Amino acid sequence: MKDTSGSLSYNKVYHWLCLKSIKGIGNSTFLTLLNRFGSVEAVFEADRYELESAGVRKDVVTNILKRDYKSDPEKELKRITDSGARVILYEDPEYPELLKEIDYPPVLLYALGKKIPKNQFFIGIVGARSATQYGIRVSRDISFKLASMGIGIVSGMAKGIDAYAHLGALKAGGYTVAVLGTGIDVIYPKENKRIFQNIKENGSIVTEFPFGTPPEAKNFPVRNRIISGMSKGVLVVEATKRSGSLITASFALHQGREVFAVPGSIESVRSRGTHFLIKQGAKLVEDIEDILEEFGIETEISTTDVSTKQNIKLSPVEEKIYSCLSEHPVHIDEIIRNTGIDPGEVLSALLKMELKDLIRQIPGKLFIKK
Repeated sequence: MKDTSGSLSYNKVYHWLCLKSIKGIGNSTFLTLLNRFGSVEAVFEADRYELESAGVRKDVVTNILKRDYKSDPEKELKRITDSGARVILYEDPEYPELLKEIDYPPVLLYALGKKIPKNQFFIGIVGARSATQYGIRVSRDISFKLASMGIGIVSGMAKGIDAYAHLGALKAGGYTVAVLGTGIDVIYPKENKRIFQNIKENGSIVTEFPFGTPPEAKNFPVRNRIISGMSKGVLVVEATKRSGSLITASFALHQGREVFAVPGSIESVRSRGTHFLIKQGAKLVEDIEDILEEFGIETEISTTDVSTKQNIKLSPVEEKIYSCLSEHPVHIDEIIRNTGIDPGEVLSALLKMELKDLIRQIPGKLFIKK
């Protein structure tokens, strides 16, 4: 018998897909039936009276009895097995226990990559797709530091803050989960294909949406409740007042999770969402200690730059130039003026630091710390 998700049999996964595919059955009705009858197989063996006695609407009962599917479960199962994906059922030991606590938890998750470690401590990190260089650096560095401590990072693999949260965790050799708002076979945005593959090899990718589900706007709030549901707390790095990240924060509050926010410039529209959250009681975060103390976790990890912790050696010239840089862009002329170093030496040192992945050049001969 072919196995699609660890210890779960091919037949069991098929039956769960069948019930999930019945017209009119969502997560709530599915779990009601599962709790009442004890197994999906028993649901399909029940008669009309037994199903209606469980509180199921008459039209949905008819759909169950007629096996009236909104999609073909056999084709779905074939796509799962052919793609190398697996299914994590609500009853599976791999299913995150914290996720079971939310309203209407997904009854099954499609997954790629490593198994989700049992009792893994997760922090969700979300934010603006059109992030600033400041937001990108903060997202990556905080994720790196948390992942270095063994804390898992959950995000949505969107452009901007989400992508750099995943990259920070991966760079630290840590564990990250990408929760998609599409089918497991749909990479969105397309430019995140490399990140998708990296997470698939070193972390986990999950979604509750069937194969082929496109990136429709209505899917992302649904996705966001899983990000917060898996996490002990959610950190919002940058967000406008109408950002989807605030929806994730709202889910987190409703689910009893901690909400954190990074302050930004009062001149930036991408700070308005995070400042709003702080005004509403979210904890202001300057570094990981602000997150960890909420959970009683002590750390001896330094709050210095990621580059220092990676023990990247800098020459005296590079150190002098690096000390002039920050998360705000600095023009090369200002670097030369502040350091008093010959322009040729400055250009050479900047190139070497770019190759060491310490700094980034942006248009206009501007440089920032990564």
